[in-house]
Amino acid sequence: MKRAYKYRFYPSPEQTEQLNRTFGCVRLVYNRALAARTRAWANDRQRTSYVQSSAWLTEWKRTDDLAFLNEVSSVPLQQTLRHLQSAFAAFWDKRARYPRFKSKRKSRASAEYTRSAFRWRDGQLTLAKMHAPLAVVWSRPLPEGANPSTVTVSRDTAGRWFVSLLVEDPTVVPLPPSSSVVGVDAGLTSLVTLSTGDKVTNPRHERVERRKLAIAQRDLSRKEKGSANRAKARVKVARIHARIADRRRDHLHKLSTRLIRENQTVMIEDLSVRNILRNHRLARAISDAAWSELRNMLEYKAAWYGRTVIAVDRFYPSSKTCSACGRINTKLTLGVRVWTCPSCGTTYDRDVNAANNILAAGLAER
Repeated sequence: MKRAYKYRFYPSPEQTEQLNRTFGCVRLVYNRALAARTRAWANDRQRTSYVQSSAWLTEWKRTDDLAFLNEVSSVPLQQTLRHLQSAFAAFWDKRARYPRFKSKRKSRASAEYTRSAFRWRDGQLTLAKMHAPLAVVWSRPLPEGANPSTVTVSRDTAGRWFVSLLVEDPTVVPLPPSSSVVGVDAGLTSLVTLSTGDKVTNPRHERVERRKLAIAQRDLSRKEKGSANRAKARVKVARIHARIADRRRDHLHKLSTRLIRENQTVMIEDLSVRNILRNHRLARAISDAAWSELRNMLEYKAAWYGRTVIAVDRFYPSSKTCSACGRINTKLTLGVRVWTCPSCGTTYDRDVNAANNILAAGLAER
């Protein structure tokens, strides 16, 4: 099983300059190739491939205007063309929308290096066009004898540098089979409610930092555009957002790992979070809950450890259906947390009842 290990590192001024230049070249090549492929289809109805875009890159490097592309490693430039090809393949298969241009301020700054563009020796990582290894903080050990096949360097909006190493991980093995199955209902008051009756409190990371974030954003709005002080204020806002995201991700990792380890099968709702976010009153809280991220974690960890995740139909009325007699209470409103079935007289906690219904629906689909 291949697994990526992500670490923070602190580049020297020379390495910072080289990496920033690489990020800019990667973005430029991606955008030029996207524009050229779009133009070829619009004018001649000609579908181009990675091979043709790679030939364009060779031609661009020979021009005076783009000769600076030769100053960075060619591997990240080729890799970004492969990523563009993957984006077009996803679009043709109707799995994604048409590829978009990369933005200097909004897009993720990253570059991918394959084996020919880095040296891994004695636990030290040296990238192409660099003379010294990266000062990586090894917060956790790599698997013994690990030999990275791909290295991805990135910089977030808060100015932090990260390196991700893709390695074969022999420690990822299927867990012993278990007879336990569980239904999971996502919510806001409780992040998730299990069919066992357990509830996981929603930590609301964004709400905890909301006051600090508001102060930092007001301070940013007062700064003159283009000034050095505005750049400093922007980094302060980005650091608060990064802290919120880090805490949220850590909590979701712990929760998803617990659910996968304890249960052989996990039943979840197939929520359309994009549509739910149209509710402007709850959009901030729903985004902070990160239900989609939790589902992604459950699915890839289930694949790692030999577990199963079943998504129940999003239109199934799990909250309004009595889990005892099956009657649907159409008069149940969103604010009611405890209700009694008018048919059989059973009293329910709304979330626990929904989790039980999700479990039953998932078992029926299995």
